[in-house]
Amino acid sequence: MVGQAIKIARWLLLPISASGVVLLLLGRVDPGTFFQVNASTPQVSPSVTPPATEGERVYRSYEQWVALLGQEAQAIARQRPARLSILAGDSISLWFPPELLPAGVTWLNQGISGETTYGLWMRLNLLDQTQPEIIFVMIGINDLARDVRRVTIIENQRGIVRQLKAAHPKARIVIQSILPHGGSRLVAQPQTSETPPWVKRFKQLSNSEIRRLNDRLQLMAKEEAVEFLDLFPHFLDEKGDLQPKLTTDGLHLSRAGYEVWRSRLYAFDPQLFQPLTSSQSQK
Repeated sequence: MVGQAIKIARWLLLPISASGVVLLLLGRVDPGTFFQVNASTPQVSPSVTPPATEGERVYRSYEQWVALLGQEAQAIARQRPARLSILAGDSISLWFPPELLPAGVTWLNQGISGETTYGLWMRLNLLDQTQPEIIFVMIGINDLARDVRRVTIIENQRGIVRQLKAAHPKARIVIQSILPHGGSRLVAQPQTSETPPWVKRFKQLSNSEIRRLNDRLQLMAKEEAVEFLDLFPHFLDEKGDLQPKLTTDGLHLSRAGYEVWRSRLYAFDPQLFQPLTSSQSQK
């Protein structure tokens, strides 16, 4: 669940399949400490952060997050796994439960809570020394929370694509659609001092508008000759809003939501997460 307190050791590598494939768990805390991550970007505008849960909070500045992700990228670059997949984005990517990520590859999670398209674009150089097979990008919901112009969101994503293609010419680049929000259920929520700032913003932003922005993202991906994974329709209910069972708060995903995302990753390319044979790994 998004925002759930976790306990992991920093730089810990754990097996996730009988074949011995390993997954890089992105340790955000010293061993033995229970914590909840809550980071924000330097801007003072509202950012989308995971909902509060029980447990000790650890607050990091945006610069501290970038430094931490840079260390993790350097570590995976030194290890040079045979098959590396990268998640790049904001809190929705950040909180993908490691045990739910498709097996058969090594995952590097480069999500930061509150991240924007521009922020992600500016820190992509952290990945320059890695050798990913595929990079999945999901970004843009925090731009919408700040009412960034739609053309700016598209052009920032275009910049992301071009920089990734230049740095990783052999990698597959996959732009993923922005997910829907709770829609009418957000509108029905009473506004209190505890209400996150993004709730008020998304009460005024329809999911139809997000769908239209995704259409423009798909066109941009086609223009830039990269792939597009449309997750948006798989999260909708009969009203065209984010299904209640797939979310914790009308925006962030529940475990069931991540299970849907995982199923779409497998469906996107059934061969993508198959373990390498011994002959393939020697090439």
